Amino acid sequence: MKLFEYEAKEIFKSYGIPVPRGVVVSKDDNIREVLSRENLEPPVVVKAQVLVGGRGKAGGVKIARTWSDLERIAENMFTSGVKGVKPRLLLIEELVEHDTELYLSVVLDRASRRPLVLASTEGGVDIEEIAREKPEAIHRLHVDPFVGLRGYMARKLGKQLGFNGRLLTRFEALTTTLYRIFAALDAELAEINPLALTSDGFVALDAKIIIDDNALWRHSDLASEGRLELSGEYTEWELYARRRGLAFVELEGCIGIMGNGAGLTMATMDLVLMQGGKPANFLDIGGGASAERVKTALELLYKYPKAKSIFINIFGGITRGDEVAKGIVAAVSELGQQKPIVVRLSGTRAKEGKEILEKAGIVAYEDPLEAAKKAVELAGECK
Repeated sequence: MKLFEYEAKEIFKSYGIPVPRGVVVSKDDNIREVLSRENLEPPVVVKAQVLVGGRGKAGGVKIARTWSDLERIAENMFTSGVKGVKPRLLLIEELVEHDTELYLSVVLDRASRRPLVLASTEGGVDIEEIAREKPEAIHRLHVDPFVGLRGYMARKLGKQLGFNGRLLTRFEALTTTLYRIFAALDAELAEINPLALTSDGFVALDAKIIIDDNALWRHSDLASEGRLELSGEYTEWELYARRRGLAFVELEGCIGIMGNGAGLTMATMDLVLMQGGKPANFLDIGGGASAERVKTALELLYKYPKAKSIFINIFGGITRGDEVAKGIVAAVSELGQQKPIVVRLSGTRAKEGKEILEKAGIVAYEDPLEAAKKAVELAGECK
């Protein structure tokens, strides 16, 4: 889950990382009044709060040097958006004078299974661009998660960037704090780009935090329903599924997909594509799903307008075939068979599950390819 810049900066500020003074405004706010209450006035930086990459290059970050500039830029951002995404909020900050821009981040390096600290004197541009044009300018430090980032490690990194004395001490404090935020939020990324070097020290001009979705249950304050809706990251149906504890991703096809386990669910989508169909969604009920969970998932696919047929592909391990069958039958008994349902069932208690389904008049396939072909046939043409 990506955080908005203003959210990330609030977290930075709470941990003691310097950020520019700023306010968040909506389209309905009187910008002059809001800024005046915070003793802010142009020149300021106006930043669209959208969760898209390359925001600055796409016109999502502008400098306003007068009140009229500010009002014109704000209106344009709210109206035109950035890369097709219209912001609901803008972050307006004081313009920080500086000569040097750095890059600093902590990222989860999946290849080494450790956090990786990246630092460069070439800030203000995408890290991919730095890596491509000046790979030697990026300094890397892997961190043992059981040990954490120690002060001497951060000082060594700072020396590689050319810092010494008081500046090196401040860089050490900043870097170890950024690592603490990364660890505390179960983050995949905590990034400052650019990190400005001013006469007073370091200031985080931008902030980016991405939290591991699997850890959101530990950060309910950041993953509230209202916040997720505001983010624009999730569609109406994805939010609907989240409220019911289901892992659901909306796609563009017309064949509803349900599987147990992410790998099997993605393989099921591939089977549908191989048969000439297009998946309407990704829906993983997870391992050990109860009959009630299966019923809830099927009810979702009933309501989901893109799904013209439903393909349920279950390979029982800790998931029991009879529990899955009971959930399917419960949904059909309560709501009727609103859409064609194709079930492929194998593994733990699959025999018992097939018997339950057959009594309800639902055929359970053994061959996944045959089941996928039938689901595609029943859906017809995806428009």
